Amino acid sequence: MSIRIDRVVTRGGDAGQTSLGDGSRVSKDSARIEAMGCLDELNAVVGLLRTQTAAESTAAAQLEQLQNWLFDMGADLCQPEGPKARTASRMNGDFLACLENWVEQWRQAQAPLTSFVLPGGTPAAAWAHLARTHARTTERRVVALAQLEAVNPELLKLLNRLSDYFFVLARHFNQDGATDLVWTPAAQRKGV
Repeated sequence: MSIRIDRVVTRGGDAGQTSLGDGSRVSKDSARIEAMGCLDELNAVVGLLRTQTAAESTAAAQLEQLQNWLFDMGADLCQPEGPKARTASRMNGDFLACLENWVEQWRQAQAPLTSFVLPGGTPAAAWAHLARTHARTTERRVVALAQLEAVNPELLKLLNRLSDYFFVLARHFNQDGATDLVWTPAAQRKGV
């Protein structure tokens, strides 16, 4: 597939509407556009996380793949169900299986969890935690959309696993959990 973008400014959205992949026009505040926007925000956070990752590392390669998948997920959402839908652009279980494999590979190398983990630690871990929270926000928006319109069910599974992935990745960046910031319940903290 060849993509050529000749213009950035189109003025097509000046009245508050945008086009979907099937050519239909929708309001920019629709549930579908909100979900797609959250995917875009998540992708931007993953881009920032990549800046904190060694270029030749396994994590960097996975994050590069994830950024492409997030774009693919947006393309999937951009195609409402119907006669004009392009089924070839739909995400499928192969992506989910790969993501679950990555989660398990990171988790196996990590110290067992003995407390809830607070976001933070190294800069890369902090960005991974931010990506985790953006994945959850995106998941909520896609769930809301799915209550209104048909959505590829694989997207919901992928988004649910993405937050797991970013959690174990954050622990990887905190020396596989050895330097995690852990929650201390109020009853055990001094001074408050």
